[in-house]
Amino acid sequence: MAINKQEHAQWSSSLGFVLAAVGSAVGLGNIWKFPYMVGESGGSAFVIAYLFCIALVGFPILVAEWLIGRRGQKNPVNTFADVAASEGKSRSWGIIGASGILGGFLILSFYSVIGGWALNYITKVASGGFVGQDSDAIGATFDAMLASAGTLTIWHTVFMILTAVIVGIGVTSGIEKTAKILMPLLGLILFVIVGYNVMNGGFGEAVAYLFAPDLSKLTADVMLAALGHAFFTLSIGMGIMVAYGSYLGREVNLLKTARTVVILDTVIALAAGLAIFPIIFSNGLDPASGPGLIFVSLPIAFGSMGAGTIIGTLFFLLITFAAITSSISLLEPTVEFLEERTPMSRTVSTIAASTVIWLLGIAALLSFNLWSDFTIMGNGIFDALDKLTSKFILPLTGLAAIIFLAWRMDQRSIQQELGLSEGAWKLWQIIAKFVAPIAVIVVFITTLMG
Repeated sequence: MAINKQEHAQWSSSLGFVLAAVGSAVGLGNIWKFPYMVGESGGSAFVIAYLFCIALVGFPILVAEWLIGRRGQKNPVNTFADVAASEGKSRSWGIIGASGILGGFLILSFYSVIGGWALNYITKVASGGFVGQDSDAIGATFDAMLASAGTLTIWHTVFMILTAVIVGIGVTSGIEKTAKILMPLLGLILFVIVGYNVMNGGFGEAVAYLFAPDLSKLTADVMLAALGHAFFTLSIGMGIMVAYGSYLGREVNLLKTARTVVILDTVIALAAGLAIFPIIFSNGLDPASGPGLIFVSLPIAFGSMGAGTIIGTLFFLLITFAAITSSISLLEPTVEFLEERTPMSRTVSTIAASTVIWLLGIAALLSFNLWSDFTIMGNGIFDALDKLTSKFILPLTGLAAIIFLAWRMDQRSIQQELGLSEGAWKLWQIIAKFVAPIAVIVVFITTLMG
């Protein structure tokens, strides 16, 4: 049962939408994944590749998903189907929306587990649990957390409840209001940590590591990693931006808004690097320590540095805020779909979706302990969900969205909606029709071959 189009929610302001979109983009991908990928992929070489990929691939796909969502004014499945029908094409294009919803649904199941880690670490750092401990002891603490199904379940549950409550309240009262509160707080905490680093050593080394050009490290693997991360960090290919676009009014300039979101997302990712790497370098730690950079390496520094308890607590609050602003966006497409396609209210839709995602998250977290011997094609449940979404669902959904926009929709109406001059329109056509799709195809094929 679909709701009446006039009842479809709308963002109360352009600022609210921008903060919600930035909140979706600025998540664990920026604060947790970006720094360790920089460390693993050659420092500044990865940053250069990432900026290139964000501009030529991430930006046009983000605009495409918003534009399609705004035209459809419904959940991602109905949006793609209705827009396709209005263009004289098959309604089967709705499968793109279904793929995006599925991607966000699956990602949230294991994303919530990591969000639970961050919540757990707030209490550990704030209580001085890492003070005076060496790397072996801190590593053992992290391993013990992963080995405890009960601990992981508790924090995963708390994180999912927080996410469900915010989404259940609604678009403007829940998602938008939360973004207006958490995004400025996130920026403030980042500013405090970066400011601390400026005064306490390692900052110059971090700046050089992030920004001093070293093209010798710019390999094909680095380019592929950067393109994959550009997809993840902008929340494209997950149904999120189509859903968020469906709440947009016609007065919003998509290109200018997308530019603002991309710039803010990138600035926060780089600021996260400046918050993390000075601490890493000033304490003689390894910047290429992978996913454990946040949960093992940094606590070593927090346990030994002056004001480490305060800075460490702020840091894990930062990670938690970033995770929540993204998790609510991951849940929203599924809730919007259930609310519009079933008799369920928004509250019931949220409870139903969150419960199933929570259960799948339990299976994911058990892959670290009780179900560690159970594998799917050689991967535990957690890693299998990660690879399925990041290597298949996200790139294929994003590719389909940009192909649909650039090759199946009326192009003159898109030019008018984007407000592009003839010169700018020709450049847009080249990027949307050729550069972005080819780049995604290359990454996808290379991933399969690898």
